[in-house]
Amino acid sequence: MYVVPPPNRSDPLSGSTNGSDELRVYQTWKGSNKFFLQGRFVFGPDVRSLALTIFLIVAPVAVFCAFVARKLMDDFTNHWGISIMVIAIVFTLYDLILLLLTSGRDPGIIPRNAFPPEPEGYDGNAEGAQTPQLRLPRIKEVEVNGTTVKIKYCDTCMLYRPPRCSHCSICNNCVERFDHHCPWVGQCIGLRNYRFFFMFVFSTTLLCVYVFGFCWVYIKRIMDTEETSLWRAMIKTPASIVLIVYTFIAVWFVGGLTAFHLYLISTNQTTYENFRYRYDRRANPYNKGVVDNFKEIFCGPTPPSKNKFRAMVPREPALPARSVTGGFVSPNMGKAVDDIEMGRKAVWGDVGAVLDHPEGQLSDNDGLNNKDSGLGEMSPEIRTTVDEGDRAGIHPRRSSWGRKSGSWEMSPEVLALASRMGEPNRTGGSSSTVRSNEPKL
Repeated sequence: MYVVPPPNRSDPLSGSTNGSDELRVYQTWKGSNKFFLQGRFVFGPDVRSLALTIFLIVAPVAVFCAFVARKLMDDFTNHWGISIMVIAIVFTLYDLILLLLTSGRDPGIIPRNAFPPEPEGYDGNAEGAQTPQLRLPRIKEVEVNGTTVKIKYCDTCMLYRPPRCSHCSICNNCVERFDHHCPWVGQCIGLRNYRFFFMFVFSTTLLCVYVFGFCWVYIKRIMDTEETSLWRAMIKTPASIVLIVYTFIAVWFVGGLTAFHLYLISTNQTTYENFRYRYDRRANPYNKGVVDNFKEIFCGPTPPSKNKFRAMVPREPALPARSVTGGFVSPNMGKAVDDIEMGRKAVWGDVGAVLDHPEGQLSDNDGLNNKDSGLGEMSPEIRTTVDEGDRAGIHPRRSSWGRKSGSWEMSPEVLALASRMGEPNRTGGSSSTVRSNEPKL
């Protein structure tokens, strides 16, 4: 049977308001990423942590410029004093740009497959017969620089991950040369942003050292100008003490992270591989030597993204509707429709409510509808009499028109009136049934 398709509706959440059949890639993205500026920036699902990271960088620099660098401007001649503040501001802006390049770009996401790859040994010529169920091997072996490397099949992305690729459970994507997911930048660290991540961590370390050093310079200037002790000079500048403590703690974190990644770069490892002890018992096939390893990270070109987030793609078709007797029915099939009780004609949306009943069985609401159809089989005189009797309250068993205990009941007055009318063609079919169920007096 034919069913009128539902009208096209605009989806404000998808970014399409004109009912177009095409959307952009970022609007149909199946990962957990967050997109800004219409797909120009891609972040991880924990992008909110980026605001905290920016605050932890900007706040101490602002305190440094307001309470330390501003005081040092007058203590140095030949404009050296103002350069202290300018360098701090420029260094901070450079650090934030590196943070954005790390967090707001594609880290090396591999596009998902729409269908799983064909198993080995399947030639696709088995027409007219059912093909046997072929299972994909979970692990394959490939050769990298003369060394056999195992690659795994990803059920989510439906592809075999390339070497050094891993599926991030937070972003829900397979990322090339996956290093780790950094909550401080709210993004995966992979092939396309590892260089910027290391530069961000390293520049943050230098910024901490810069603020830490000039805070001590300011304390030393107080000691020299006022000829006081160290403790008295520190009491005169509490902002310097707070910055010294803050940057000292931060240096242990970002400085230690910088040193750790220097070791990883020199040995051409990732954090994921190092934590899993990948190369403790076997040689690292990616290690090219210290110099070449650094060249690979910092001097090589950044590979282009495999995802065109702003490209147009056709809208995915809706879920298929239920099929009955070879046709298509509405997706609303099976939902309760209250208007049936009001005697309204059934529409396609009501088909499911009817089909859900087994054959030969009716609900109580169906009995109410059959009441009207049963009256329609009677003569106008009988219908008028029945209606008048109901309105006058003559017949106390008004509910006898409904279904009750599997039978239909009719009052004796109506039966007598029907027999006098002499219309066996209209009432004969129903009166026999009614008489058989008539209660004995």
